[in-house]
Amino acid sequence: MLLHGWGMNARVWDAVLPGLSSFADVSAPDLPGHGGNPVALKDLPGVLDYLRDEMDAGPAVWVGWSLGGLLAQAFAARYPGRVRHLVLVAAQPRFVQARDWPQAMDSQVLNAFAGDLAGDFRKTLKRFLALQFHGVEGAQTTVRSLTHQLFELPPQPEALSVGLTMLRDLDLRERLRSLACPVDLILGEYDRLVPVDCAGPVTALAPGRIRAHVVARAGHAPFLTHPDLFSAWLRCIVEASD
Repeated sequence: MLLHGWGMNARVWDAVLPGLSSFADVSAPDLPGHGGNPVALKDLPGVLDYLRDEMDAGPAVWVGWSLGGLLAQAFAARYPGRVRHLVLVAAQPRFVQARDWPQAMDSQVLNAFAGDLAGDFRKTLKRFLALQFHGVEGAQTTVRSLTHQLFELPPQPEALSVGLTMLRDLDLRERLRSLACPVDLILGEYDRLVPVDCAGPVTALAPGRIRAHVVARAGHAPFLTHPDLFSAWLRCIVEASD
């Protein structure tokens, strides 16, 4: 089960779907309010129930990117029998800084995006995409491709607002600590939204059960810039979880 990030849609996985489909049955839904999904994104319980109804009954490997990683953590905590392995891609249990969690975004970054949504939400999304790939080789080409995919099926403005609220307010550290399933954390070396120095504190929540991997010279979307490496890691995870 692949969950995309804020503002995007399931097409963001297109580059890795052929490789993943060679060894696994893959589901990649549009989150409520995103892509072609007309269901409204209103709150966390609602989206978790939606995902419960969308997936097959059996346990699966859940892969969540960015906001999708937050949702995957919350889903695993609420429906532990449905998740046999959790993969967090450029995601962590708390996205904004706290006194005891400095390895995260400054809340003012998200507040600025939230304030800009009331104006030109398309311009806001473009700025968000550019931030994700800052310093990454070939960033302009990747951002242009994602922007084209995004605006073919733009998200609902309400979904963007609710998603930013989740990124700003959710703190899932205790839920992640209490999970029984193994967790793999995949981070980009140059990620400015989920910094690599979160690896130590996140793995310390459950030593031995949470592992961290860093993709060199990658930004916030390592599966886009390093699809072969990403697919190879997922293959190892899926095969180990069978």
